[in-house]
Amino acid sequence: MAPPSCPHCGARLSRNAKACPECGSDDQTGWADDAQGPDLGLPDEEFDYGDFVQREFGARKSPVPPGLAWFWWLVAVALIAAFLWYFLRQFNR
Repeated sequence: MAPPSCPHCGARLSRNAKACPECGSDDQTGWADDAQGPDLGLPDEEFDYGDFVQREFGARKSPVPPGLAWFWWLVAVALIAAFLWYFLRQFNR
């Protein structure tokens, strides 16, 4: 059973806590300094997510080839015009 507060950092623990939610100390590590876990590889406050993504995945590539966007705008305008023409024709009958 967990103590009422963490012997390592003093954080309040729930009744059946298996580990401290603040520092990670637990029963198996003896609620000691060793449970801090500095070598887990978790990011710190200065972690730059944009730099990480750039290093891991390289340059961001556009999923749409350049020059193709105008085609889809044209298709959208043509569809809207076709719907308007159809509905206006139905109301004029």
